[in-house]
Amino acid sequence: MAGCSRCGAETELYISGVPLCVKCSDLQEVKPKPLPPPQSEDIRSILSQDLMSATARNNEALREFDEVSGQFPSGLPHPDGVQRIKNASNALNIARKQMATAHKRLSDYLDRGIVPDDLKRSKGSA
Repeated sequence: MAGCSRCGAETELYISGVPLCVKCSDLQEVKPKPLPPPQSEDIRSILSQDLMSATARNNEALREFDEVSGQFPSGLPHPDGVQRIKNASNALNIARKQMATAHKRLSDYLDRGIVPDDLKRSKGSA
């Protein structure tokens, strides 16, 4: 049984080849209620927090990949080991892309003042 790519709980559920427990899957499907747009001084802290979270997810996915691939010292994993390595590799790839996106958003804001669309104040709001 694989571990959930988000919380580490044991799961047999795979979404796009990545193990995800039912609880995390449900959280992913629920759309959060829109929050009021942040103040400009909060944007940097939100983007920084997003980058730290993405980096933590990347580090966890890398640890999981190293753990899974390190279980086969002979270099010849048994049949279910191949799938576990593929799953860990997919999770690591997703985490790296998320980290790169978070880094780009923060960099664009700090270097060029570009506020991501999801953090912009909508017209007509206070």
